[in-house]
Amino acid sequence: MGGPANIIRGGHDGVTAAAEHLQSGGLVAFPTETVYGLGADARDNQAVARIFEAKNRPSFNPLIVHVLDFNAASVLGVLDERARRLANAFWPGPLSFVVPRRPDCELSLLVSAGLDTVALRAPAHPLARDLLARFGGPVAAPSANTAGEVSPTHTAHVAQSLGTKVDMILDGGACAVGLESTVIDLCSDQPALLRHGAITHEQLEELLGPVEDATRPADGEAPRSPGQLARHYAPRIPVRLNAQDVEPNEALLTFGETTFGEFDTSLNLSPNGDLTEAAANLFAFLRQLDTATHHAIAVAPIPDTGLGRAINDRLRRAAEAHTDTHNG
Repeated sequence: MGGPANIIRGGHDGVTAAAEHLQSGGLVAFPTETVYGLGADARDNQAVARIFEAKNRPSFNPLIVHVLDFNAASVLGVLDERARRLANAFWPGPLSFVVPRRPDCELSLLVSAGLDTVALRAPAHPLARDLLARFGGPVAAPSANTAGEVSPTHTAHVAQSLGTKVDMILDGGACAVGLESTVIDLCSDQPALLRHGAITHEQLEELLGPVEDATRPADGEAPRSPGQLARHYAPRIPVRLNAQDVEPNEALLTFGETTFGEFDTSLNLSPNGDLTEAAANLFAFLRQLDTATHHAIAVAPIPDTGLGRAINDRLRRAAEAHTDTHNG
């Protein structure tokens, strides 16, 4: 791959260079409102395979395909009236649909990981939208980090995690949402929530009626969506949830008003108790606390309502990654 990834600023020249690189089969990390994505031409088998290689990602874990709008999505997947209703409400934005893939679509089979479905999203970030428009096609883009690591919300996170495995990074600053997109499965009569995100379970049910919570696949079931693996979003050191105190050599991640007192290594996701601010800070703060000088990260309780449910989902998966390791 040569030297380190080429970090380019957003703007006409940068986006044009990134689009041309995608067209040539290269990998481009780019900002979305959720996290940075590792993009490749979703129709190019070799380019998509490079995503799996760069991330060291299990081949059975499907990828989200990014498109400009509902019309572009409808060429790739079978979108019903429920999808149109959701798109009218939340697209462009942090919501992905899992739908039946059209048999005649040009997408690489690798993006679906052997399934007859496809995950589709229209991102809201202006640089992502500009890139999709100039590229002129669908872009497969999981989070731009090694599989299982904390997702990247800044260009520095991408460079630190992937190094020379990514050719080009399009710099769009910090990601506003900071959590991966909500994923909903629309393949059957009963819609199912596959991954928590900024669009909440309650918001989905306001439009669709009852939505099954299927964020934890049954034992032995292949993931229907990115983010369903238990070992996911993991720092290198263990994470201890719902901490009421701090043990020696632990770093502290807290939320809202705190009674923990002062600690040398402590970060507050949102001193004012704002769950939106907490979500935007989550991955960046986990990375800051994930150092060799501590043996664990203690996490104070976070309300498990609305967006807090998505935050707690990411934290539970981070904690379980180390529990699984310790249990063999």
